Amino acid sequence: MEVYIAGKGIISAIGLNVDETLQSLRAGKSGIGNQTNLSGRRDNHLPTGEIKLSNAELATMAGLSAEYSRTALLSMIAAKEAMADSGIHINGLRTGFISATTVGGMDKTEQFMTSYIRDGEFKNIEQVLYHDSGAATELVAEPLGIKHFVSTISTACSSSANSIMYAARLIKTGVLDVAIAGGADAMSLFTLSGFNALMILDENYCTPYDENRKGLNLGEGAGYVVLVSEKVAERLLKAPTVKLTGYANANDAFHQTASSPEGKGNYLAMQGALKMSGLETTAIDYINLHGTGTANNDLSEGMAIQRIFGEQVPKSSSTKAFTGHTLGACGGIEAIFSIMAIEQKMIFPNLRLKTPMKELSFAPVTELMEGVEVKNVLSNSFGFGGNCSSLIFSKVN
Repeated sequence: MEVYIAGKGIISAIGLNVDETLQSLRAGKSGIGNQTNLSGRRDNHLPTGEIKLSNAELATMAGLSAEYSRTALLSMIAAKEAMADSGIHINGLRTGFISATTVGGMDKTEQFMTSYIRDGEFKNIEQVLYHDSGAATELVAEPLGIKHFVSTISTACSSSANSIMYAARLIKTGVLDVAIAGGADAMSLFTLSGFNALMILDENYCTPYDENRKGLNLGEGAGYVVLVSEKVAERLLKAPTVKLTGYANANDAFHQTASSPEGKGNYLAMQGALKMSGLETTAIDYINLHGTGTANNDLSEGMAIQRIFGEQVPKSSSTKAFTGHTLGACGGIEAIFSIMAIEQKMIFPNLRLKTPMKELSFAPVTELMEGVEVKNVLSNSFGFGGNCSSLIFSKVN
């Protein structure tokens, strides 16, 4: 059974919806800049891919309470757009919502703790009800009317890719007819301080796959796709143009936060996705790199790509130079970039790359490519703990 993409929805630092996002990608407009919502901290100098809207403004867009976590608000905005784009009425269809996050409602817990430390009283303790990762998923699923299957995945930076993979499996095994899958993550002081403590944040705008890269920039956002079975796809007024043809998850079990130098888990994930798709390596037209901008990530991913593709590495780029690293949301956001590449016949540039890495025989694309035939895209999402996932999106013939 094949699984089709019927709709997509996104919000990030480069756009509040699909159309704005495409405009930014086409114009080479990065969303990374100075923080505003997390101002007043000692690490405020660190650039981020922040969405320049308050929680109140996001709540108005989402149609939810501003008391909900920022992650839930971002999730609702993107999921609603994906559903509207699909044109599907879920009545009578077994529908699931599989959402990913790593931060969850951390921002609400931080607000509670700030007041508790200041006043010594348990004021607004209801805020911590939205702390756990599953809360954001449930807060979005209910107003969407999804009751058949609701689940949350949290596997670090591969979370959204794994939610899409899981959704596809549920459709292929006949459990669901329709699934909204992807993920959301919001900026929080906890995340920013944690990554800063790991010493992998760049104090300037990140430069993935550059020889002189110094780390990543964090970002926030949400991205969801609507996956449907063949039977549902046949009944849609808008015929799907893209399908999910391959996916795989692997783990190199090397280190808590680092990939193995040779990219063993990365290699196994890409190899597994290719095997499922039935495609030869020469059929891949574009690789959306995980490409965080850290010394370890870019080298291990690059080495694994060379091992698989040899001297014929497809065109590639890291779009994190646009959005920052959106953690648990990046797999969903970059799945949409991959779908856009097919639909718009585009390959997006790897911004700010000046000096290609000396260890690699290939270098990412640095200029927007338009009018190119893109039939198959490989999208990589590799997380802490060695959790590596790859997705392949293909043009419907």
